[in-house]
Order: sequence, then structure tokens, then C-alpha cells
Amino acid sequence: MSVRTRDALGGRAAIAGIGATEFSKDSGRSELKLAVEAVHAALDDAGLTPADVDGMVTFTMDTSPEITVAQAAGIGELSFFSRIHYGGGAACATVQQAALAVATGVAEVVVCYRAFNERSGRRFGSGVQQREPSAEGAALGWSLPWGLLTPASWVAMAAQRYLHTYGLTPDAFGHVAVTGRRHAANNPAAYFHGKPITLADHAASRWTVEPLRLLDCCQETDGGQALVVTTAERARDLRQKPAVITAAAQGAGRRQEAMTSFYRDGLTGLPEMDVVARQLWRTSGLRPADIDVGILYDHFTPFVLMQLEAFGFCGPGEAADFTAAGALPLNTHGGQLGEAYLHGMNGIAEAVRQVRGTSVNQLPGAENVLVTAGTGVPTSGLILGAGL
Repeated sequence: MSVRTRDALGGRAAIAGIGATEFSKDSGRSELKLAVEAVHAALDDAGLTPADVDGMVTFTMDTSPEITVAQAAGIGELSFFSRIHYGGGAACATVQQAALAVATGVAEVVVCYRAFNERSGRRFGSGVQQREPSAEGAALGWSLPWGLLTPASWVAMAAQRYLHTYGLTPDAFGHVAVTGRRHAANNPAAYFHGKPITLADHAASRWTVEPLRLLDCCQETDGGQALVVTTAERARDLRQKPAVITAAAQGAGRRQEAMTSFYRDGLTGLPEMDVVARQLWRTSGLRPADIDVGILYDHFTPFVLMQLEAFGFCGPGEAADFTAAGALPLNTHGGQLGEAYLHGMNGIAEAVRQVRGTSVNQLPGAENVLVTAGTGVPTSGLILGAGL
């Protein structure tokens, strides 16, 4: 591991535009259409046109290729295009790739996007239906025969161990769910707008895979989200207040698998997020006390608790009490539990709104916002700020 304390990326790029479709359970249109709508909305938000774009980044899981989205959106030549693997773990890394491109002069305006019909089309929550033989898929072969067929079942193994180790009950996850839904209730864009829940509601919801209840699991959503990344200098002259990319990182742990890393030394933490946390703190020069808002990937509530511990906001096993105390504003858009499941891209958009001062659940004076991508898989993270 390098001993350097800062890097050359921080402050050189910014998110200048955000745009999304509506979040629904049946979009009624193709994933390509959703992607184009989100891209156009993000460019309009930034005060740019398709002709300004020369780079695009998305997920390997996205069904709409960069060149196809570019053509359909009226974008011309591309000098940069890239894709990030590992599902939701890619979210913040798309922005990192875009920032690297604009900071080095490879591109000037890069659009990051993710669009899918995850409710009306392929539902990730339904788990493994059919998988072609591959080296990556071989890891699942150790888990599938024992009935671990879905993301919820994979996470439940780690969640059960976490509760056992720290002497907790499944109620420990409740405050994460309640917090997300409270913020979603105040967010007109959220699927659960106007529908908060209580701890009693959480405790009464049906088991999905013990110790996970229904309200511990994120939504399945149709929709699209796009982000516009450009140089910090250009962003300052555009329509919106820029969200400067203070730090960006990716991380994979030792003995890492995609959500089935059951053969590590322990199951009570997230080694991939430990890697991200160390990089973000080192390269930004910030510490947990400097963070005003946390937008933490919440596909399952237990992994929100583990992320808080990985980043040092509290000690091992203390995150349930930390969340209950409201010590850090979390997922002010409602998260993937309350707003929408867009593989974390809508969380990055919320971080931008917090920096701009336009969130529906705005924290006054928010300057540093931590954003994380999917957990249980190789992942990524960002710190966005108001400026240098």
C-alpha cells in the first residue's frame, strides 16, 4: 500500500448535471429510452447540449451500449467510453472513471448513466435463474446447492453472523429502514413518498430470509439516472453549482467474491469497503467528523451498519445505536429502500443536491458528502464537496 497522503485527482473534476426519469414499477418503455431520457435531463440540468459530450461511462450490466445511447441522444464523436463491473459496486466508480478522463484531458464532458427495467423486466431479487459457465460463476457453485440462490440469502449469512457476534437481534436493522422511509416520505420523486414506517412496522414485516425482513430489502425499480462530469473550471461556469469530486476510490478485499465471500476470516465486516474508506480518507485529508451527510448503499440494511463501522463513524457492533441516535444524516433521498433502486446512481444525485443546497431533506451548510456503492461485491466510493 502506498504511503502517499493525497492524489492528483481531488478537486480537478466536478459533477455539473444530474437527471433522472420517474421511478416506477412499470416504465412502459425500453431501457434505451430510459437511458436517453436521463442523459438529456442531466445535460439540460447542466446547461449543456449533446454536442458537448465526448465521453460516456456505464455499468457492464447495462443493456444500452455507450455508442447506441450516444447515437440515440444526438451525441457525436466519443473520445472516451468505459464500463465498470460488479453490479451496484460500479456506481461511484463510473464517476471516478469520468473524473480521471477529464482530469487528464482524455475527454472534457463525460456522461455516466444507468437505466433498467428492474421491476418489469429482469428482477435481480429473483436470484440465479440460469448462469453460463465461467470462472466468476464457479464461486456460486459452492453456495447454490445449499439453497443460497438470491442476493437476500447471500447477505443473510453475513447478517446472521453480525447479530450473533455482537449479541444483537434483527431489530438492530430497523432504524436504517425507518430513516430511509422517513426521508422518502418527504421526497416527491420517491416511490414511497408520503409513506413512512415505524419500528413496529419493520418488526412486523414478513421474513424474506432470516434475519432479513421485507423492510430490510431494497426495492426493484424501473428508471434511469445520469450524471454529467466535467472539469472543475468548466463546471463553475455552467448552470448549476458544481459538486466537486474531492476523492474517489475503488476497492476489492482479499478472498473477494461477488456477494458470496463466505471463506474470509470473518463475516462481520466489509473488507472491500475498508479498502475504499482508507483511500478516501487518505486522498481527501478528511475524517469521519468532517462528513456532513452519508449516502450509503442500502440494498440491505445490515450492510449500512457495517459501512458505518468500516468508515470509522463508530466501533464494531456499535452502528445500530449510532443510527438510532441520528448521529449522521443518512440517505436523505430515501435511499434504495425508499426512493428507488438505481444501482446507487440516484444516491450520487442526492449527494449533488446536498452540495447544491436543493435536497428536499436539506442539511443546512452541507459541504462534504460521502457516497458509497454496492457492498458484498468489489465496490467504490466518493466524497463530494462544495469546492476547494
